[in-house]
Amino acid sequence: MFPTTTNRLREAYLEVRDYSRMICEPLETEDYVPQPVAFVSPPKWHLAHSTWFFETFILRNYKSDYQVYHEDFSYLFNSYYNNVGDRVLRTDRGNMTRPSVEKVYAYRQYVDAHMEDLLETLEDPEALKLIELGLHHEQQHQELMLTDIKYILGHNPTFPIYSYDQPLSEVMNQHQGWTGIEEGVYSIGHEGDSFCFDNELGRHKVYIHPFEISRALVTNAQYLEFMQAGGYADFNLWLDEGWSWVQENAIQSPMYWHQINGVWYNYTLSGLQKLNPDAVLSHVSYYEAAAFAQWKGMRLPTEFEWEVAADQLDWGQRWEWTNSAYLPYPGFTKAEGAVGEYNGKFMVNQMVLRGASVATSPRHSRKTYRNFFHAPERWQYTGIRLVK
Repeated sequence: MFPTTTNRLREAYLEVRDYSRMICEPLETEDYVPQPVAFVSPPKWHLAHSTWFFETFILRNYKSDYQVYHEDFSYLFNSYYNNVGDRVLRTDRGNMTRPSVEKVYAYRQYVDAHMEDLLETLEDPEALKLIELGLHHEQQHQELMLTDIKYILGHNPTFPIYSYDQPLSEVMNQHQGWTGIEEGVYSIGHEGDSFCFDNELGRHKVYIHPFEISRALVTNAQYLEFMQAGGYADFNLWLDEGWSWVQENAIQSPMYWHQINGVWYNYTLSGLQKLNPDAVLSHVSYYEAAAFAQWKGMRLPTEFEWEVAADQLDWGQRWEWTNSAYLPYPGFTKAEGAVGEYNGKFMVNQMVLRGASVATSPRHSRKTYRNFFHAPERWQYTGIRLVK
């Protein structure tokens, strides 16, 4: 949550924007450009897109003397907002060698200067809400930048080091045992006047059967047992789509795991390291999470069970797959115009993840936050928590 008074929002704006710059400090110029697969966006594109948001939704509408930095940028750096106009296909973001990285940083400086000026006097409550949304939007892209950078570097044959003090994956479980939740009717969804995304509304009641949820996330060692027991070869453990995914893509381990001379290693932002068996598992798909749960004779929590238990869990190390499809809550309504495209139109064929991860930006996690991805995706810091 960010302050909504003008002066403090100005400070928050500068803080968030500077954090994006800090994420990119370890990069070489060439690292800003590649797009090795469709779901990864180049760091340069992230920097420009989050800037485009403030130019398009704030400066163009609320600063009368604002001159657009470059007319092509609206086309180049729009992501999926059909209401705003045409855009480059997602798969073509890595083809943009121009504008240069230098030009993108100049764009950010130009927009930042105008935003600072605007925030000296801005009082319009709708504009302030949009700026707050823009800051949370940039925080989402900060996490995506980190995970996209990891994918870019982690698929370089030399496994380059992003930063020596950024392993991120080496998170140890500090808890054991199970937490029991009684059956009953519970309230789900965001409550109060603080910021939330529209997909966290409206608050509603659900009936929960009694269950027990693990206090600990699954570790590398536990998942390695699944692999050594033939987990990737036993079709009985897999959902049909998951089994097809395993076969078609020759999946045999989590993303970034490499077996070298009989020893398992995994790529971290600090480079290729020997697999730590006690570290919390990361970078698994929904298919893998469901298969592991089946192997253990357990299951994944629903997103409602997860939220009910959240106050009794130590969460925030991994985005935790749930067994819930990404659907609207009762009473959900989309906002008018482009802002209404933010979440609602993606409510199909995706699964909900709860919590946060070690890559999540500061002040950008809450127990009602609903992340969502397609079942095969695993380049985020995803993990597994079991229910029985």
